[in-house]
Amino acid sequence: MYLLGYDIGSSSVKAALIDAVTGVTLQTVQFPSHEMNIIASQPDWAEQHPDDWWEACCMATRQLMASTNFHAADIAAIGIAYQMHGLVMLDKGGKVLRPAIIWCDSRAVGQGEKAFQMLGTQFCLEHYLNSPGNFTASKLRWVKEHEPDIFEKTQHFMLPGDYIAYRMTGEICTTIGGLSEGILWDFNAKKPASTLLDYYDIPESMLPPVVDVFSRQGELHPKAAAALGLQPGIPVGYRAGDQPNNAFSLNVLRSGEVAATGGTSGVVYAVSETPVYDIKQRVNSFSHVNYRPSQPFTGVLLCINGAGSAYRWLRENTGALYTYAQMEAMAGTVAPGAEGLCILPFGNGAERMLEHRNTGAIVSGLNFNRHNQAHLYRAALEGIAFSFVWGVNVMRNMGISISKMRVGGGNLFESAIFSSTISTLLNIEIEIYDTNGAAGAARAAGVAVGLYTNPEEAAGCLLNVLQKQEPQSADSPALEAAYVRWCNYLNKG
Repeated sequence: MYLLGYDIGSSSVKAALIDAVTGVTLQTVQFPSHEMNIIASQPDWAEQHPDDWWEACCMATRQLMASTNFHAADIAAIGIAYQMHGLVMLDKGGKVLRPAIIWCDSRAVGQGEKAFQMLGTQFCLEHYLNSPGNFTASKLRWVKEHEPDIFEKTQHFMLPGDYIAYRMTGEICTTIGGLSEGILWDFNAKKPASTLLDYYDIPESMLPPVVDVFSRQGELHPKAAAALGLQPGIPVGYRAGDQPNNAFSLNVLRSGEVAATGGTSGVVYAVSETPVYDIKQRVNSFSHVNYRPSQPFTGVLLCINGAGSAYRWLRENTGALYTYAQMEAMAGTVAPGAEGLCILPFGNGAERMLEHRNTGAIVSGLNFNRHNQAHLYRAALEGIAFSFVWGVNVMRNMGISISKMRVGGGNLFESAIFSSTISTLLNIEIEIYDTNGAAGAARAAGVAVGLYTNPEEAAGCLLNVLQKQEPQSADSPALEAAYVRWCNYLNKG
């Protein structure tokens, strides 16, 4: 018996097959191998057609079947993780009315900021934990203002994961987590955000019905099954946004636990036992996968635009002949602190965690007589790590307990310099696991069909630790001094 999970990204779709008895991940595939197209017809716009996600799901599933030779009749349940904050609009016949406005589209900033001021900043933070910002509700208001004909035809709007579940089952529904990430859930009233919907003049009837994150959310209908190469009747048992799901995949469900990733961008995701918000909106809060009105576990999300992208840029422009392993070895010849060389990695535009400042990437303290490529690589790894430390300290100042960080493999955390810098400065242990979001979604689906008794059992099922990083007390003085220098440069930027 197997569990099947999908991770619907803006770059590609991942599909993973789990042995439901042993919990072992048998195979993970990705389709397409290149990045999916993003439509950017105007500056700051980013759209994708939902049919492209569905086609990638179908191709990934068939690729998975070809590589594992599993029997489709043995799939017990399907789980879905997806790119957050997108907007898909359907007419009364279930037809997509326009390309989806995805997470990195910023056209609705003005609508969200106006709502934040008009409804009251304190009201929004207490009820929604966030400014309406550039999230799903504000994107829908933008459509109402600029594309009224499309808005009038809209029967339901949904998130990317809701759409994929709809294509699989024909059922239109969402979750509290989905509403939360769209700023459509009122944490104070514990119901949909009627005040914001009224302000935006959006009928509450456009909201899909709400189902539990871990529940039978419909069954694979024959047309979808044929497209995927599966059997009809398989239940869809889970859906969640990619960052809450990544945390679930790493068994991060309780206060004090943190999930992180160091990919193109950096993400830190902490769990609070109660709703919490940042008055400066440097981090954002949403319901976690195990949220209940009676147990309001909240995920606090920090995003750092300049992370792996900064290190990749450095490689492409200073050492394209080197592998990342060779760059790590070179950086390891330099002492902690990089002999005074300091790099701020913020070269991807305005950073939310810096209150939307755009400092640009900064190299400071460069000495032509002392520093070489190895120093640059060390300073870059440390500078990116310092941005993680800075963000985690924002969370700690909000009262969030952080004692351990868990990460998946295949990103910056596999650098000993990078992970050691974070571990030492925050005085926490970092554990690197062999898992991914698609595998996590597959395990989560097992809860809905009774293969696991609860989300905690599913999340902790056979996670394999690849390596651990402990604080290095000997390096602490040099890293503390370097971090102070980095913060001083940041404050000047």
